[in-house]
Amino acid sequence: MRHTSSFRILLGAALLALLVSACGGGGGGSGSSSSAATSGSPVTNTSPAPQVVAANAVQVSVDAGVSSVPNMPFVSVTVCAPGTTQCQTIDHVLVDTGSWGLRVFASQLPATMNLPQQKDGSGNQIAECMQFFDGYTWGAVKLADLQIAGEKAPSLPIQVIDPTYASLPTDCAAVGASRNTPTALQANGVLGIGVFKHDCGSNCVQKAVPATYYACTGSSCTSIPLAEQYQVANPIPYFATDNNGSILNLPTVAGGAQSVTGQLIFGIGTQSNNGLGSAQVIGVSPQNGTFTTVQNGVTYSRSILDSGSTGLFFQTTSLPVCASPNNAYYCPASTESLSAMIQGANGTTSAVNFSVANATSVAQTYRGSSALPQLAGPAFVTSSIFDWGLPFFYGRSVYAAVEQQATPGGTGPYVAY
Repeated sequence: MRHTSSFRILLGAALLALLVSACGGGGGGSGSSSSAATSGSPVTNTSPAPQVVAANAVQVSVDAGVSSVPNMPFVSVTVCAPGTTQCQTIDHVLVDTGSWGLRVFASQLPATMNLPQQKDGSGNQIAECMQFFDGYTWGAVKLADLQIAGEKAPSLPIQVIDPTYASLPTDCAAVGASRNTPTALQANGVLGIGVFKHDCGSNCVQKAVPATYYACTGSSCTSIPLAEQYQVANPIPYFATDNNGSILNLPTVAGGAQSVTGQLIFGIGTQSNNGLGSAQVIGVSPQNGTFTTVQNGVTYSRSILDSGSTGLFFQTTSLPVCASPNNAYYCPASTESLSAMIQGANGTTSAVNFSVANATSVAQTYRGSSALPQLAGPAFVTSSIFDWGLPFFYGRSVYAAVEQQATPGGTGPYVAY
């Protein structure tokens, strides 16, 4: 379903953080960050102000972030009460091409900032349970002006994560662990900029989808269907310009790096800095955003390009899994040089070479590094999924074209690189 996000691989990253700590480096448990906040406490922004490279571009950093988890790309975003100058800038928000919409914590917003409550056509106050592989975020859907670099999406529906909002529905709690604090989520928020406009889309319009959208009165919340116009929204198609997609550009990393800096550029073919050039356009399913990968004779029909995943995640018997508790990753005896063929829904094929290193050795050799390009594992994926996570993005410009938006490569949705 479209509203579920491949960003949910984060628990595998947490296991690597434990692995790094056990090997004497990184300082890595989820409770180790001074910048993380629990619900109800303020967040201390520790990174410098974002460097605006151009009006449609913003700096992206892969660094230690909130919890010293590797391979997490972050930006800063500014949230404002609609139509006002009452704003808050939030750093270390995860850039996620595998989900749709902005999610921030109520604890990071000033108590004086009164964001309007989103209501449906019947006047119901709307809340959302956002499902991840290993858990959920819960909170009200509210309206905010979102500013990133020189781009602005006015009155955008966002999720304000707040475990104290109303009463947590039983079916939401049953999804898994609560990810309702920055420490638990491993980030100060999520900026979902994938290929769809809304986080549930047509799936939620005709019928209530369990553990998704709710109408709340007082402390009571009831699962409901919800028209797309009221759903948490990808901000890009709501920009005045540069609103047909994005490009995530990160430098090449050899082995490991303490941190790296790149750019998130908005628009495709709208400015001098976002042309499609010779990038290969990979068509994706308009239903779920997937394409096909063939690797070592195995076909993975539900493949994704997902900057919110901390490794390349796919099931294979040709690579040994690390010993528990680090079995979110593979541990080959030596680094394996592999190849795969990506096949788009539009018939485009593209050969990709990649390497998989022993995760235990990586943790020892590159302890303290945040950019680790050779991590892969089986974490939380089924036999049909190949999750091309952040290691794929190093050394590439990766495009995500939004559904129904015209671009030089055709109308979205598609990905390209």
